[in-house]
Amino acid sequence: MNIVITGASKGIGLAVAEVFAAEGHTLLLCSRGEKNLYDAVAGLQFGYPQCTVKARPADMSDAGEAKVFGEWCLEQGTPDILVNNAGQFLPGSIYSETEGTLETMMAANVYSAYRLTRLLLPSMMAAGKGHIFNICSIASLHAYANGGSYSISKFALLGFSKNLREELKPHHIKVTAVCPGATMTASWDGAGIDPARIMEAADIARMIHAAASLSPMADVEDIIMRPQLGDL
Repeated sequence: MNIVITGASKGIGLAVAEVFAAEGHTLLLCSRGEKNLYDAVAGLQFGYPQCTVKARPADMSDAGEAKVFGEWCLEQGTPDILVNNAGQFLPGSIYSETEGTLETMMAANVYSAYRLTRLLLPSMMAAGKGHIFNICSIASLHAYANGGSYSISKFALLGFSKNLREELKPHHIKVTAVCPGATMTASWDGAGIDPARIMEAADIARMIHAAASLSPMADVEDIIMRPQLGDL
């Protein structure tokens, strides 16, 4: 299968790449950081020599770069799975965050998925199959302190997922909204969190893989995951 993953150089994106690489699939990856991206590619190729890994640096919040990446993906063939994982977290309150924060969060967390999905969908619709995973957040489900525009953007991504799912049912393309709570990713760097209190990125990846492995007749619409002791 051809599997497109954005934001794939670390965290949840890299964990998802690893779980599919282990099965020998073709991975089409991007991230903003070129060095981290190609380091990830090297690691995947070394650890899973049976898979094919191709990558192209792209800032998915930029419309032009998203278009170039999407067109490059289509040159490799019709995607079977798309994981819209690219995103950014800027904490703050609506009343005090820096002017432009909402625009930044919407571009990184919503427009990135919207643009790439629209580019890839005609090919997937022609094939009459496929599975799209949008990496939302617990912040998509309820407000929390210091969430600000990040939470607004994640609510929007969940709404995008719900509308997309309804539209794509006749085309036999599944859409799953993934809403993880606190997960050990770069967003938590320097926070001093006890690793026993927070989920691993591999936990999220395993659930995505399980949902992608079901029969064509079944669609896991939402995946909601939290640390066992609850939200932080």
